[in-house]
Amino acid sequence: MIVAVDIGNTNIVVAALNNGVWNKPFRVFTDTKKTGDEYFVIFSSLFQESGIKREDVDKVIISSVVPFLTRSIEKIMNRLFSINPIMVTHSVETGLDKSSIPSELGSDLLCNLAYAHYYHKESDVMVIDFGTALTFSTVSASGKVLGVAIAPGLVTSVNSLFGNTAQLPQVELKLPQTVLGRDSVSSIRAGIMAGYAGLVETIIKDTEKEVGHKIFVMATGGLSATISKIIPRIDELDSLITLKGLGLIASLN
Repeated sequence: MIVAVDIGNTNIVVAALNNGVWNKPFRVFTDTKKTGDEYFVIFSSLFQESGIKREDVDKVIISSVVPFLTRSIEKIMNRLFSINPIMVTHSVETGLDKSSIPSELGSDLLCNLAYAHYYHKESDVMVIDFGTALTFSTVSASGKVLGVAIAPGLVTSVNSLFGNTAQLPQVELKLPQTVLGRDSVSSIRAGIMAGYAGLVETIIKDTEKEVGHKIFVMATGGLSATISKIIPRIDELDSLITLKGLGLIASLN
């Protein structure tokens, strides 16, 4: 069994891969103010509830974009499973061309690209991750990382709007019925959802223009299932791409 830990800016997502099957992931709010002992208690309880036993775990792998928590979570996993976790860095084996990996590429995006390339080697692939940040990561059919585009995530944009305006409400993001909103809620949904759909389509189109041919487009992340319904160019939707990338990298190292 492989335990995969994805430490993100909003949540820490954990899941186990057992005989090719992923259990239901659990999420813990990312809080740099929590102590290691607090996280230990939380993870101990969640692993016990999920039926994940120390003796069944062969590997633990961690991706982190929150440096303050990286070492703490690494120690906790070692304490729980008596295993030194594999830490996803640019030096681990991913199946990608290491010389093409940008020095500042986040480990989560590295996982996304590793998975995308491994399962779609016949074409260039873009992975769109609808997370705290909206990221567009592209890898060539030969395994070269072509580049990344980053924009504020959908929820990040809504929170910024809510936090910096006096009269606009906090809004749950749903698909708008029209782009001609008649109240604050419908207007914000129209602007954010339709606006971001246009942003995504433009980035895909401009990327294809630069590489000179059509690319395969995958989507993942919190709101991907919702917004993908109005983005025809998304070819594949998978909410577990980052975790699956972790599982793949664990099997390669």
